[in-house]
Amino acid sequence: MKTKTKGGLLVGAGFLLGTVGVKALTSSTAKKAYVQGVAKGIQAKNCYENIVEQAKAQVDDIVAEAQYISVASGDDAAETQVAAEDGKAKAQAKSSAKK
Repeated sequence: MKTKTKGGLLVGAGFLLGTVGVKALTSSTAKKAYVQGVAKGIQAKNCYENIVEQAKAQVDDIVAEAQYISVASGDDAAETQVAAEDGKAKAQAKSSAKK
């Protein structure tokens, strides 16, 4: 086959394939498939957002509990330190009284 003929047939086949492709893409069946695909995508997005929100809530709960424990243990440490200082002050007062 000559190269000109071969090239012409390829151009014609490409044009025909493009025309059939456009018709297939704009058909009502294809549009229904597009709608279903987009709907499933939106459902997946909503599901993902729900999972992320649940994870955020759990992280917030963990952080709040950790802060509570931190503050509570900080209060215990402060009370222990005050008691130790009181004990030292009493010991010094007793030693000063003996002198």
